[in-house]
Amino acid sequence: MQNNPKRLPRPVFKLNVPDDSFKFLPVPPPTGQHPYHLSHPATGADKLVFHMVGDTGGFRDTGFQHKVASVMAAQCEELTGDERPQFLFHLGDIVYNHGEASQYAEQFFKPYENYAGPVYAIAGNHDSDVNPVAAQPYKSLDAFKTVFCATEHKAVPFGGDTKRQSSIQPNIYWTLETELANIIGMHSNVPKFGVVTDEQRNWLIEELKWADKQRPGKAMILAIHHAPYTADFNHGCSLPMIELLEGVFAETGIRPDLVASGHVHNYQRFQHKYPEGKPLTFLVAGAGGYDELHWLVGENDPNYTPDSPLLTNVELQDYSDDKHGFLKIAVEKTGQGVTIKGEYYLYTGEVADRFEIAVS
Repeated sequence: MQNNPKRLPRPVFKLNVPDDSFKFLPVPPPTGQHPYHLSHPATGADKLVFHMVGDTGGFRDTGFQHKVASVMAAQCEELTGDERPQFLFHLGDIVYNHGEASQYAEQFFKPYENYAGPVYAIAGNHDSDVNPVAAQPYKSLDAFKTVFCATEHKAVPFGGDTKRQSSIQPNIYWTLETELANIIGMHSNVPKFGVVTDEQRNWLIEELKWADKQRPGKAMILAIHHAPYTADFNHGCSLPMIELLEGVFAETGIRPDLVASGHVHNYQRFQHKYPEGKPLTFLVAGAGGYDELHWLVGENDPNYTPDSPLLTNVELQDYSDDKHGFLKIAVEKTGQGVTIKGEYYLYTGEVADRFEIAVS
């Protein structure tokens, strides 16, 4: 953790925030069957390693997105056996600013051309938005669906000179099944603090129940682009996402082992302590390449407040807000059970944070 006395290392709400829920856009229909599961190829190993990162796109200074991608690609090449990362799970905002097909070649396919594994993804607000002055009108998530939700692996017509083919995710919100972890991928739409429909909320409830039946033999990870908890100056915590997730957790009595988000352009690790049960780790990993990072709120900033009962038991345990980076996650099964071990790497290759979670 950086020791900066001018920063307030606590989750905060931004004050006097305008309502932009009118920016919500309908999602395209599924390409697969309910309940929208996709299985990652099995290896039979007792260890699964993969990357997670968000907000990799950008169109001004593109240097950092290439640097982050190259370090992840190097790990795929240099690490061997069950230490080798098998895939990247992208936390959204792949292209800026409006999810246009014309931006995918430069902002996604070129930086990740040398990444050896598949790239799975949930969409961010910028992937979901629509350019109102586009020369050729299109609908929300048209390009994202072509790249990530095709019905078969095939060349992407706007992918440029790339060998990477489309993915076959069954829906915009979906679950990735692996041998050691189930990753539930939510869609939180365009508005600044996110919107999730009742239909998707009901789907989430069923996914939590399904994944919980596979514990403790499998970890349960929930991914959603808009970060519920954050201490940054640009967004602040998302009340809609807090009410959604904590409400569903309370209703079902089920919590995942880990929640991972992007949206905020930095790294933060929070722990939420509950009256009953183990604490829950919330990660923000949105420093994947966009050239503007989001530092933590200043201690005397009148536009933010940490004073809310919703934040009382949420502790910021570590953060990095001045360098780009990504997560490497390892889920391992041993005689003592299943554990999640995480490392946050800076684009320089340095490890800035480590944590471990016992799956329950």
